[in-house]
Amino acid sequence: MRRAYRISVAVLSLFLSGVLVLVSVLGALLPDHYYVAQGQRLILPGLWGIRAQGWADRMPDELLCRAGNRYSTTLSLLGGPVIKTVSVQVVEREMVIPAGTPFGIKMFTEGVMVVGMSDLDLNGKAVNPAKQAGIKTGDVILSIEGQKVESNEQVGEIVSASGGRPLEVCFLRGGTEHVVSMTPAVSPTDGSYKAGIWVRDSSAGIGTMTYYDPQTRIFAGLGHAVCDVDTGGVMPLATGEAVEVTITGVNKGSSGFPGELRGVFGSGQVIGTLIHNDETGIYGQCSYSPALNEPVPLALQSEVHPGPAVIYTTVEGKTPRSYQIEIERVSVSGANLTKNMVIRVTDEKLLSLTGGIVQGMSGSPILQDGKLVGAVTHVFVNDPTRGYGIFAQNMKCEATAGNAAEKQAA
Repeated sequence: MRRAYRISVAVLSLFLSGVLVLVSVLGALLPDHYYVAQGQRLILPGLWGIRAQGWADRMPDELLCRAGNRYSTTLSLLGGPVIKTVSVQVVEREMVIPAGTPFGIKMFTEGVMVVGMSDLDLNGKAVNPAKQAGIKTGDVILSIEGQKVESNEQVGEIVSASGGRPLEVCFLRGGTEHVVSMTPAVSPTDGSYKAGIWVRDSSAGIGTMTYYDPQTRIFAGLGHAVCDVDTGGVMPLATGEAVEVTITGVNKGSSGFPGELRGVFGSGQVIGTLIHNDETGIYGQCSYSPALNEPVPLALQSEVHPGPAVIYTTVEGKTPRSYQIEIERVSVSGANLTKNMVIRVTDEKLLSLTGGIVQGMSGSPILQDGKLVGAVTHVFVNDPTRGYGIFAQNMKCEATAGNAAEKQAA
C-alpha cells in the first residue's frame, strides 16, 4: 500500500513538474502583446490548449471590441495553469488586394556598399588603406571628406584625386555611423591612388508582389530584404523603381539545388516607386492597382493556424494563379520577423512545374480562411517542397512605418 502511495506521489510530482516546465517555456515563447480585429475577442486557433480568459471575458462586446481599446487578459493552459498576462489591442480590420504578380526591382543604394577588399602590393608588402582604417566588407560608405557618395565612379574619383592625403570617411555599420581617417596608397600597376575596396551602388532582380493597399497606394513584396549578393547585407535604399516583368521559364528545384524563375523586364514599364527596403520586404507606391484580385481581409497573427491554404504566384507570363499548400507550423514567438510559419506545397501542378518553391517566388501571398495571412519568404534547400512564410501583419506594420518615415522625410 505504501509502495503504491509513493509511486503515485512520484508520478504526480513528475507530472506537475512537467506542467510547470511547459508553462514556463510557453511564457517565454508567447508574445506579450496581441491584436484583435474590431468585433472579435482573442482566440488562438494555431495554439491548441492555450486559452485567453479573465475579467475581459465578462465585459459587453460593444465595450471590449471597439477599435482603439486596449485591455489585459491571461493566457492559460487548458483553462488551468496561468501562463502569463498579455495586453490586447483592438484594431480595425484592414482590407488589401492580394497580388502574386511578378515585378522587377531596380534600386540604387544610399551610399555605396563595400563588397570586397583588394590588397595593394607595395614592394612585396600587402597594403590595404581601407582595412587599415577599420573599414570592413558589408559597411556602407555614406560620404568622403563631407561629400555624399552615390556611385562607384564617384568614390574612385575622390580617392584618385586625394594625392595620398588622409580622407575622412563616414560609413554605416549595423545601423551606427562611424567616421575614420583613410590614407589612399599608390597602385604599382597604374600609379593612381587606391583605397583597396570594391563597392556596389545598385541592385536589380525579380520578385513577387504580395499585396496592394488601395487606401494608401502602398504595395509590398518579397517578404524579405533585398540584400547584396556578395555580403548578404541589407542594401540601404536611396531611389528605385518597380517595373513590369514577364516570366519566361523555370529552372526546376530539387534537393540541394534551389530552382529559380527566369524573367525579362521587357518594356520596363514602371509599376511604382520604391520607398523602403528592410528585413520584412521591399515596399513602394503605385498610382494604380497592379493586382486584379478582389480585396480580402488582412489576417492578424493570432488568426493564422496550421492547415490548408493557397498561394498566388506566377510561373509563366504575367498572370498569377492559385496553388494548394499546407501550413505545417506557426511560430508566434517573434524571434524572427520573416520565418513565422513553415509551409509545404501540395499542389501537384505546381510541383510538376517548379518542384516546389523556387527563387523569384518570394513574396507570393498566402491565403487561408479567405484572409491574407502571409507571404512565401524562403525555400528549404534540401526540400524544395517546403519553406518559410512571413506573417502579412508583419509586412503591413513595416509598410505603415516606412510610409510614415517617407512622408516625414519629404
